[in-house]
Amino acid sequence: MPDLLLELFSEEIPARMQAQAAKDLERLVVGALSDRGLLFEGVKAFAGPRRLTLAIAGLPARQPDVSEEIKGPKTDAPQAALDGFLKKTGLTLDQLEKRDAGKGQVYFARIERVGRETFEVLSEVLPDVFAKLPWPKSMRFPGSAVRWVRPLHGIVCTFDSEVVPFAFAGVQSGNTTLGHRFLSTGPIEVRRFDDYAEKLHKAHVVLDAEQRKAIIFEGVKQAAFVHGLEMIPDEGLLDEVAGLAEWPVVLIGAIEDAFMDMPPEILQTSMRTHQKYFSLRDPKTGKMANRFALVANMIANDAGREIVAGNERVLRARLSDAKFFWDQDRKRTLESRIFELESVVFHAELGWQSDRVGRIGWLAQDIAERTDGNPREAERAAHLCKADLLSGVVGEFPELQGVMGRYYALNDGEPTVVADAIRDHYKPVGPTDDIPRSSISIAVALADKFDMLLGFFFIGEKPSGSRDPFALRRAALGAIRIMLENRIRIPLGDLLWKPIIHVDVDKRVYDEIRALSQTEEGLRILGMEGEIERIQQKIESYVNSDEYLDQRGELQAKIIGELLEFFADRLKVALREKGTRHDLIDAVFSLGDEDDLVRLVTRVEALQSFLKTDEGANLLAGYKRAANILKAEEKKDKTTFDGEPDASLLVLPEEKALADALSSALRSIADDVAAEKFVEAMGVMAKLRAPVDAFFDKVTVNDKDAKLRENRLRLLARLRATLHQVADFSKIEG
Repeated sequence: MPDLLLELFSEEIPARMQAQAAKDLERLVVGALSDRGLLFEGVKAFAGPRRLTLAIAGLPARQPDVSEEIKGPKTDAPQAALDGFLKKTGLTLDQLEKRDAGKGQVYFARIERVGRETFEVLSEVLPDVFAKLPWPKSMRFPGSAVRWVRPLHGIVCTFDSEVVPFAFAGVQSGNTTLGHRFLSTGPIEVRRFDDYAEKLHKAHVVLDAEQRKAIIFEGVKQAAFVHGLEMIPDEGLLDEVAGLAEWPVVLIGAIEDAFMDMPPEILQTSMRTHQKYFSLRDPKTGKMANRFALVANMIANDAGREIVAGNERVLRARLSDAKFFWDQDRKRTLESRIFELESVVFHAELGWQSDRVGRIGWLAQDIAERTDGNPREAERAAHLCKADLLSGVVGEFPELQGVMGRYYALNDGEPTVVADAIRDHYKPVGPTDDIPRSSISIAVALADKFDMLLGFFFIGEKPSGSRDPFALRRAALGAIRIMLENRIRIPLGDLLWKPIIHVDVDKRVYDEIRALSQTEEGLRILGMEGEIERIQQKIESYVNSDEYLDQRGELQAKIIGELLEFFADRLKVALREKGTRHDLIDAVFSLGDEDDLVRLVTRVEALQSFLKTDEGANLLAGYKRAANILKAEEKKDKTTFDGEPDASLLVLPEEKALADALSSALRSIADDVAAEKFVEAMGVMAKLRAPVDAFFDKVTVNDKDAKLRENRLRLLARLRATLHQVADFSKIEG
């Protein structure tokens, strides 16, 4: 069967857009062809600095003929409905069929479509597909409504070795492309993907991004080995550099010794961010080496000496700037920068960074006290944790916030544990990042994340759908990892209850000051001695008043409830890779008394193990049967059947046996759950399987005798209540 070759050749496409653009091109083309009945054997998309390529194997030469039957309106439907159906099908009334569809006569349309040549279909759909490519950023072509990521220079489109004729953005399709910008000359004529890939390689173009990555990785690895060094892994940089060079050549450059006294993070970030260089290290000491690896898109006659020399000159200028910031920053202490946070707005509705630092400090002390940490050290680390935001290095490299704070704190003579907490309080920044381990780092990191979540939930800025501009999901996942992996036993509801008032006070103070600052009279008032302190005291007095206290409980309960639900959703994500079922998390969490994450996960894991056994599966089935009966009967009688069953009304041996088993299990399960012996609690539940099975096998619940019926429903309600001590079994699927 014929093959399709498609190439879009343009000016350099930003590396970060290439992979997604290739996926989008494949998705849109495949979707358009599939919608038109054109199926194929295989498809492969490629992306590079100057081209997007799509190869589809095994396309048919023409569309299949189609016979389609469409159901229309009833024969007595309004005329407008009939007219719309006729317009949709392109038929006339006498071409429709009338049939009995069970609820009256209905019109049916039979449409016969003869398949078109694939050539025609491709010429028609491809320009539309190109116009739909969702570039994150694009530019408009002069004199055209078409938008594209960069100026488009050529389109290759061949089907069965023949050119598919069409035009897009003023460019006519053909069968010629270009090779490497500097290492090849003249156009390259192609017919199929095989000769296209072969000719491009001869023209110094590596088509496959994964192959370019492998060449770069091995090149850096080998070049570093020659100098007795090794590459510092950087998958993100590897992906980016693979999108910058069509014919990657690895070269090694040197860093001047004058810059090697700077923290390695500054060197590595400067080289990575500005120059796309790979950092190298000594495998024996683990320290960063005074060498770097660069990837050139050129084969040089002098083995790359001029390229390396030019890059070293550029790097010297970059590192000179970084060293200037580093030297200047150390002339001031972190403490001296704290007052400047009073003029840095954290968020338009949440006040200044200085307010936030105060809240983090208060909460960090609370967490430290609960986790046997040193509250004074936790407060000190929280007090300084945002000061490096005002430093020159962090201003140049925002990704080093926290990291630089540690260096400055050590330079100021702060205790190591405080400096480490300043560095670690942003962690983890991703699923593979390390988490804080020391008690002080844990306290400040959790305080930072909880304050973020409380603040934004307080003002209604909650994540929705794919929208999460303040990375609150990441903050919650980070807090969950810290608490679970460090076995932090703090109930979330208890931890989050008090800080809401601090958020509310700071917000009210900020709002009042901001309102006053909008007028000249307000600015005059703010300039009066002690005015800001007076505003603070006024609002603190208000939030302690009876009027506010009446609102406080409802406000706190609402936000805490939303946050706990949010944490439950994030916990499902965090545990998904471990194979933990999301419905079991719901089953435990929905009881309303479980917000200790460590205990919750232990409880869920014990429940999951129990449900994998025959006893667990059968008991769940028995529970579902009991719950369904209770639901139906409680709805019919408009009452519940909670309460102790009457022992004198237990007639049959099976119901007596179940009542005895439940009476014993109710107490044992309660004791085991209170003692956090969840495996033992599951063992008690397992013993209920036999009496439950026997009950449903021999006992008629809805007996004609109303008293027996009610008593047996009470017995089922007792079964439900007994199992709900462990989890809400109604939330469990299957």
